[in-house]
Amino acid sequence: MDEIKKKIIVKIAAGLGNQMFMYANAFSLAKKINYELYIDTTSGFFQKKNRSHNRVYKLNKFNIIAKEYDKRKRYDNYFKHFLKKIYKFINNFKNKKSFIIEKVDSRKKTSYKSIDNIFSNKIYIEGYFESEKYFINSKKDLLKQFTPIDKFINTKSKYIKLLEESNSISLHVRRDRFIEPKYFTNRGSEPKKDMLLENIINYIMKGVDYFEKKITNPKFFLWSNNFSDLDKIFNKNKFIFIENNDFLNDFHLFSYAKHFIVSPSSFHWWGAWLNQNPNKICVRPENKLNPSNNDDYWPSKWIKID
Repeated sequence: MDEIKKKIIVKIAAGLGNQMFMYANAFSLAKKINYELYIDTTSGFFQKKNRSHNRVYKLNKFNIIAKEYDKRKRYDNYFKHFLKKIYKFINNFKNKKSFIIEKVDSRKKTSYKSIDNIFSNKIYIEGYFESEKYFINSKKDLLKQFTPIDKFINTKSKYIKLLEESNSISLHVRRDRFIEPKYFTNRGSEPKKDMLLENIINYIMKGVDYFEKKITNPKFFLWSNNFSDLDKIFNKNKFIFIENNDFLNDFHLFSYAKHFIVSPSSFHWWGAWLNQNPNKICVRPENKLNPSNNDDYWPSKWIKID
């Protein structure tokens, strides 16, 4: 009789940055307890609310090594999703757990908690797990797996040389969640969004000031998914706009920067975390600009800018 394979199946959902957190946690856990890792690439995306945000599975553009889970066994329709809720409820009363669900406290917050349960031979895991503490011991493996597949990358990008040959600092402005174009033309129409953007801009400018005092001849490179009107805030004589890339080439270019003013974005978080410059300096915002619900989101070595 063949030995029963022990499996972890990780549900992947949300945007790229969060997909990477989900995979990194599951990969590290599978390695720790010697289970084989599989990816459920569809159960996190079938619902209408996810389709409306154009959420799609993106890790297939990277050199990850886990296999895709059997589609027949996924929870990727409403009936199977309902059954999963029943299975998860029953799981609460089992000694050997078949589901690992990230814990959320009464504040709707999460924090790092070591995963030390007694497991069954097949585990389904879901949650964001947005802290390096879940996977820091697997960093060497993740550095390899979270490199984009070569065929998707423009290796002749003009920005590579500019980033490599300067004291380059990466900063990133994500606009689809935090910033609306009306901010630039109709201030005050949405006070909460205006205040959030103002806090982000203030943080970035404090980060710029920090690096201007810290290193010689810093060069500031700006990434964004929408550059419309950003030149009204970031003068192109001082900031180099990295434009006309898809998300994967943007992500690839992070690896050439020397330092980071890390934005409240999991996409930029991963660019900074994976960057291998041995003298890298990463600054990050104060906790009110934490884009995650996880209290342990920011690595301890990153410098907080108040």
